[in-house]
Amino acid sequence: MPVELFAGIPVKDYTAALAWYERLLGSPPTFVPNDTEAVWELAEHRYVYIEHRPGHAGHALHTVFVDDLDDRVAGITERGLEPSCRETYANGVRKVTYMDPDGNEIGFGGTPL
Repeated sequence: MPVELFAGIPVKDYTAALAWYERLLGSPPTFVPNDTEAVWELAEHRYVYIEHRPGHAGHALHTVFVDDLDDRVAGITERGLEPSCRETYANGVRKVTYMDPDGNEIGFGGTPL
């Protein structure tokens, strides 16, 4: 059985969050199941979604590991978003973190070059 993931991100303002995540992820949602959710497929069977849930907004902590960390961060910067934090761990793994308007933390990680 393949590993499947649906990682949810609660947001206060769905319209503002939709625009922000389109800039972060570089595309419109893969699908929109209803008026309060938008879903992006990051890789086969691996999804991240925003959902209008004002009472829970700001509590998501997600890190996505990618093969192209530097290229991805450069693309996000070109789309007008800057990371809130850059870290390199003792084992050489790097993490670049973004904070959405609600305070949800979305990180991208990668191994050394």
